[in-house]
Amino acid sequence: MKLKFDYNNMMDSSIGAHGIKKAEIDKAQNAHAAAYADVIDNSGKGWQEWTETPMISDKTVDELCAFGKAIREKASSFVVLGIGGSALGPICVFNALLHLHHNELPAAMRKAPKLYVEDNVDPERMASLLDVIDIKTTYLNVITKSGETSETLSQFIILYNLLKKELGEAAAKEHIFVTTTDGKGSLYNVAKKEGFKIFGIPAGVGGRFSVLSNVGLVPFAVMGVDVKSMLAGARSMREACERKDIYANPALMTAFLQVKSMQAGKNISVMMPYADGLKTMADFYCQIWAESLGKAVDKAGKTVNCGQTPAKSLGVTDQHSQVQLYTEGPYDKVVTFIGVEKYGATVDIPQDSADVGNFLKGHSLNELITAERKSTEYALTKAGRSNFTIIMPEVNAETVGELLMYFMYETAFAGAYLDIDTFNQPGVEEGKKATFAMIGRAGYEEKLKELNSLVKNDAYIIG
Repeated sequence: MKLKFDYNNMMDSSIGAHGIKKAEIDKAQNAHAAAYADVIDNSGKGWQEWTETPMISDKTVDELCAFGKAIREKASSFVVLGIGGSALGPICVFNALLHLHHNELPAAMRKAPKLYVEDNVDPERMASLLDVIDIKTTYLNVITKSGETSETLSQFIILYNLLKKELGEAAAKEHIFVTTTDGKGSLYNVAKKEGFKIFGIPAGVGGRFSVLSNVGLVPFAVMGVDVKSMLAGARSMREACERKDIYANPALMTAFLQVKSMQAGKNISVMMPYADGLKTMADFYCQIWAESLGKAVDKAGKTVNCGQTPAKSLGVTDQHSQVQLYTEGPYDKVVTFIGVEKYGATVDIPQDSADVGNFLKGHSLNELITAERKSTEYALTKAGRSNFTIIMPEVNAETVGELLMYFMYETAFAGAYLDIDTFNQPGVEEGKKATFAMIGRAGYEEKLKELNSLVKNDAYIIG
């Protein structure tokens, strides 16, 4: 394991009365054992098949990378169609591992097609995409676990129709490949009928836990990401998260500390990476943490309305907006910093410049951003605010694989401590059913009646 986890500033020895006592950790051995067993004993079973996603063979990875290389050599643009877990995983990995201005690079420097991950159905967004891609040399990866996702299917229909108009039906089919559950859903049926290449998603891998399945690996292979190193990193984190000793298991420890913090009223979890390439890693965290832990009832059916609201922040940018609140506002937050020891570039601050900022001269932006992170940790700690830090030696495929796997295990352990079903999403499903009803999908007539029965009071509408 390359990552390091510093949770000193969660403890009373660092932040005083708002911290957690070591004795609280040690007294909770039964809770640790139960949470550990709930996750580890069920690895690879039911909705915990995600634990097995890093274990695919080198042969399978080689075949996947060969496919990706073939697409990469033909495509001018690569468009991923997906939403939620089908998009956030690819987005955060691409943001971390590709050039931050990938699409603006000259083709010779890119060595991969322009990339677009379309995770919304804003009509202006689709119209804008069509303005910047050459549909004749664009390849599409359509991703939906259920094969029924309204947003993704609508995008697919639009772009497939355009491809057929430009290339003819036979050629258009070569530009589309599908990632979905084998044998299930409308998209699978269409893909079989049309002859699209299909990449399967294991039945027990939910969307927000799917980044290291074909949901992520297929687009990573197309864009030339080092898939083998990413999976190796994920495997090393998997091994660390299988340690029974809470003091040696980073995900078990931080899950416990977060749950204890929730119980003490700290109902907001801030993810604050200090690297622009990791900015969207906070989006990935926000989905997996919110959708997994925000539940009305526990496993026994008791109403608990539990969860911790995730918030995203970016160092250093949000030191100039949100950190004032974190430092002096309510004691209702846990801030997780992600620090980087070695950035992918070094930028020095020149000595021979204008007579301004003399204290900065001779230093580098690398030194400055690290000092800013440590200073913010200090300010929060001095103010008695809960925070901990994940240190990445550098941002590469291996450490990103570790970080993603850590987030998944931390979430699973937190759900186990809370005794909830971490892997369902009844609140999301209710909204999906309502959308189907409003669009007029057959079988949802009763839901439409229910929606139409809701009467709004005009007295409470302004404008």
